[in-house]
Amino acid sequence: MIWSLLVALLIFLINVIVLGLVPERRRPGSAMAWLLFIFLVPVVGLLFFLLIGSTHVPRKRRDEQHVAGQLIQSGLAHIPPLAPSPDRPAWLDSAMVLNRRLGWLPSVTNNSAELFHVYEESIQAKADLVRTAQHFVHVEYFMMCRDSTTEPFFQALLEVAARGVKVRVLFDHLSTNGLPGHKELLATFDQAGIEWRPMLPIRPLKGEFRRPDLRNHRKIVVVDGRSAFVGSQNMIDSSYHKKKLEAEGRQWRELTTRVEGPVVQTINLVFASDWFIESKEQLVDYVRPQEFADGFGDLTCQIVPSGPGFPDENNLRLFNTLIYGAQQRLSITSPYFVPDDSLLYAITTAAQRGVAVELFVSERGEQFMVSHAQCSYYRYLLEAGVRIFMYPYPYVLHAKHFSVDDHTAVIGSSNMDIRSFNLDFEVSMMCTGPSFVAKMREVEDLYRSLSREMTLEEWKKRPLSQRWLDNVMRLTSAVQ
Repeated sequence: MIWSLLVALLIFLINVIVLGLVPERRRPGSAMAWLLFIFLVPVVGLLFFLLIGSTHVPRKRRDEQHVAGQLIQSGLAHIPPLAPSPDRPAWLDSAMVLNRRLGWLPSVTNNSAELFHVYEESIQAKADLVRTAQHFVHVEYFMMCRDSTTEPFFQALLEVAARGVKVRVLFDHLSTNGLPGHKELLATFDQAGIEWRPMLPIRPLKGEFRRPDLRNHRKIVVVDGRSAFVGSQNMIDSSYHKKKLEAEGRQWRELTTRVEGPVVQTINLVFASDWFIESKEQLVDYVRPQEFADGFGDLTCQIVPSGPGFPDENNLRLFNTLIYGAQQRLSITSPYFVPDDSLLYAITTAAQRGVAVELFVSERGEQFMVSHAQCSYYRYLLEAGVRIFMYPYPYVLHAKHFSVDDHTAVIGSSNMDIRSFNLDFEVSMMCTGPSFVAKMREVEDLYRSLSREMTLEEWKKRPLSQRWLDNVMRLTSAVQ
């Protein structure tokens, strides 16, 4: 009897304490999900909260990012905001100001960009670019694996390193560590004189520990500060070496872009800040980028870094701003579409005020919980007038991009989901210019020709058990 009372008192005290602590700096939905979890299963819920309840990286890393940000801002202070232009809507200038305040980096003109949507062609294009290097190559990937598909890229790195080009490589620690041949690849890097660092390492014995699902999700290749790749593609075979999915014949479909012009220097600054945080080495030469001559192209581009080291959700704020600015057309591609309330309202409001909105997603996702959570939003979207196109199984549409009217497009590593807004370090590129949007439209047209459109009538026929599972998984997605 006494033990029962003590246990009841302990649970009551835990509930009272978390009731005041959990909501701090959290959205109400996320706080309620955590509280419900802890109230229902107090011990397990509290342990999970202590393990993964904080969305912040340790203070030391936040301080290092602050230092990197100050260095970048000081190096770019001389670059003024762009003057208004009749080639873009006036409200877009305020989005550029927002991006610079949150992520430090300015909008720059005179860029060019080329899209790659065929997996192997993108890998080969990156290898070809690396081979042109004269001074340095900077590589940063969420997942990195040397296999038959990526061999041309790694061979190119070894070739340029052998002739004296400085090669630096960053990779996400947990996501890359267990991939085939990882230790052998690092040994090869060491032999070739290629410098490498794991990002967000979890090594408790070395005092490195944090919430384990905070990850660096960026995908960047920079060559000599003049050309770069950004997009959704990891440096790994299109099967991602997942045996169960390989047996189903599943393959990932990506979209990357090669860019040239002044924006490449700002991409390089994102790499430099990550390198500084992981190695403590300041790449001073990249903090004060050289000026480019005119003539690379007609695109205005801006790089937007985001992640738990930033005080604001830079990518989410950009996405919402652009979506509310859309007047005629909005096309979204996101493999993991689990929006917060603000993004869901922005998209459905756009459809309700007459904007033609379409969403491309995979017909069958490869992540159980995320896929079901994503499905729970489809009815709201369809009822608002959003058209949903299902990219055919067995492919996984992993590309991450969207376009606004005929003037602006965004491409990068960020999904439109709560994880990308709160837990992952991402990098997005906003491009303004009709030529780039026209290229993006061609990709969207290809998706549409291959996909099946989901209708509201079809969605309503889903069994109750399926809807129940979707809603439960949606609740778990709020536990951030």
